[in-house]
Amino acid sequence: MKLTLRVWRQKNADAEGAMSTYEVDGISSDMSFLEMLDVLNERLILDGEDPVAFDHDCREGICGACSLVINGEAHGPERTTTCQLHMRSFRDGDTIDIEPWRAAAFPVVKDLVVDRSAFDRIIQAGGYVSAPTGSAPEAHATPVPNADADFAFEHAECIGCGACVAACPNGAAMLFTSAKVNHLNVLPQGAPERETRVLDMVAQMDAEGFGGCTLTGECATACPKGIPLMSITGMNREWLRATRKSGRR
Repeated sequence: MKLTLRVWRQKNADAEGAMSTYEVDGISSDMSFLEMLDVLNERLILDGEDPVAFDHDCREGICGACSLVINGEAHGPERTTTCQLHMRSFRDGDTIDIEPWRAAAFPVVKDLVVDRSAFDRIIQAGGYVSAPTGSAPEAHATPVPNADADFAFEHAECIGCGACVAACPNGAAMLFTSAKVNHLNVLPQGAPERETRVLDMVAQMDAEGFGGCTLTGECATACPKGIPLMSITGMNREWLRATRKSGRR
């Protein structure tokens, strides 16, 4: 395959960015999207040019590091992570636009790499459970209804990639935050911090500068792990419950 790549290049957060055009040839349809970028970077290095900086780690669809907007879609045309997107999703001769996550709360570090530490601070604000020190508790010591366990696991699948933010026209982080709140709040282990967790995490989300949620649904459509839009509704109920109980807003 021969492709034309229009790639966002930006030296740092303070520099002006612009799209640069590159031609790549000999791309196999079995390559992943990141492998295709590796081919481009190898050529740039041999030509004495600065390679394109992009984030990646596991390349197995687990870590969520591979954050790219491809042809205007978070992670590209398939509902998967960028590292699991293969070049057979494109055609010979295609022009592909590659940009970083589009969100004010995710400032560009360089080229396609953005700073997603805002997510870390949201989790730090309340994403933990109280646990006594000592040996691990017996697995069956605290019974959990099957429906609650399934609900918690469904939301715990969130890998924090940020596709929900990049896809949202408002740059909201409600789907990510709701996934983290719901998977802990539904379990008995998360009960001691149930009210403070949702209040603190939502407050931190707002402080980070994410946009407001208008339930357009683009976040759930882009989520590679299928976190449902109803997760946001669940967190809103938790927030209202906690607000009424604590008097905080």
